[in-house]
Amino acid sequence: MTAPSMGAPPAGTLDRWAWEYLTSTDLVYKRAPPPPPRELTTGSAPLRLTHAGRPPELQVTTRGRKSPGPEALRAPERRAALLHTFLHHELQAAELMCWAILAFPETPEAFRLGLLGVARDEIRHLALYEAHLGALGYGYGAFPVRDWFWERIPQAASPVAFVAALGIGLEGANLDHTARFAARFRAVGDEAGAALQERICEEEVPHVRFALSWFARWTATETSFKGWSAELTPPLSPLLMRGAPLNREARLLAGFSPAFIDELAQWSPGS
Repeated sequence: MTAPSMGAPPAGTLDRWAWEYLTSTDLVYKRAPPPPPRELTTGSAPLRLTHAGRPPELQVTTRGRKSPGPEALRAPERRAALLHTFLHHELQAAELMCWAILAFPETPEAFRLGLLGVARDEIRHLALYEAHLGALGYGYGAFPVRDWFWERIPQAASPVAFVAALGIGLEGANLDHTARFAARFRAVGDEAGAALQERICEEEVPHVRFALSWFARWTATETSFKGWSAELTPPLSPLLMRGAPLNREARLLAGFSPAFIDELAQWSPGS
């Protein structure tokens, strides 16, 4: 694991735990960090890391893989490559929750501890994806990875922009994506893969609800589509924050209003 530097938060704090998870280059540590302390630092300056430590097992690329069509998923290798992408999304999500703990030290303790809870869920999801990947005969690192979330989310200048982009935006979109890919996995006979997608969807609902609740609290208003989209830092846009079709049922459970869902479905560039 990367040794602490002069900028590391105090030992024994949640801030230090988050920093160590972010900067670690040990894949074993990324999979299973030690239990976090609950103590938070107070009065500290924001610490905004620009990238996370990457284990040597992971080959990072700047080009993403094209998502395979439904029939292509009949090939185990294509399913494995897709699962590998999802797995790496989970790692980035966990890391970026830790990033926000450090980047926004002025936020309420309840928010920062909530970020920790989400991060630990994402780490658990990582393990679930890795297990199914292993059942297909592949391991983490078998395919190149892209740090797409890291290319976008650290541009968030405020806690509101952060929850808008990651929690409401990308995690909200994952409610759509998981439902779509559950159907596709089931169609090619991968029932375990379909069940995994459905489980991830169910467990992402509280994450999105968490983001929506804090967005509403900080903006002192009901979360409208217009208010949310105004907080997205370009080049992020609503186009990247939805799947096709929208998973209306899961989005309603997460706390999106019917009007928000309708506007998201109808949005197009230039509208």
